[in-house]
Amino acid sequence: MRLVVFGANGPTGRQVVKQATAEGHTVTAVTRHPDDLPRPPGPPRLRVAKADVLDPAAVESVVAGHDAVISALGVPYGRAPVTVYSSGIGHITRAMTRHGLRRLVCVTSTVLFDVPAPGEGFFLRRVLEPFFVRVVGRTVYDDMRRMEDIVRASGHDWTVLRPAGLFDSGRVSAYRLAPARLPGRFTSRADLAHALVREAVTEGHVRAFLDVRTTQGTPRMLDVIRKEAFGR
Repeated sequence: MRLVVFGANGPTGRQVVKQATAEGHTVTAVTRHPDDLPRPPGPPRLRVAKADVLDPAAVESVVAGHDAVISALGVPYGRAPVTVYSSGIGHITRAMTRHGLRRLVCVTSTVLFDVPAPGEGFFLRRVLEPFFVRVVGRTVYDDMRRMEDIVRASGHDWTVLRPAGLFDSGRVSAYRLAPARLPGRFTSRADLAHALVREAVTEGHVRAFLDVRTTQGTPRMLDVIRKEAFGR
């Protein structure tokens, strides 16, 4: 299939590009910094396009001619208002409509299920997770919700993956996928990328919100918090 990947230069996007090209798909990787994106070995199935998802004309030019869109957009936590998710997906869905694309797969977060983490103790459910959702990551999660509203109203054949705490792993595991919040605290980027590609190139779970959860080789909570929230 011909896939266009937004957020291709981020840690999840790179995994998506690597896995999709390895499976024989033709990929257009969209990034503002094309020189920074690693080129996978093998046949030249990868095209790198310089474009900003906040530029509607640029988005329209790269969407044309593809079979499906994968959005792995992501921004770090911060206090400033965030609009990348909602503005970017708005430009993407409008470009898809103009060029007749139907399949869209994108990423938000497991906290948007708006139910407590299954099987977790009081501290994580009532203290730690609310602190991240309402304080540390509030602007990010607010914009993710706006993004989901736009996707839901788009009329496309969409699927939204809602992973948990992301961490790096060198391989795809026997992860779990379900239309409800799953037990467990983490999702590897390799597993998330695998699910994104699988959903994009198959009929998948159309118009569904799916949790993706890694069950093997997960890290310690403190290590993930240090890296993802504080960059250490």
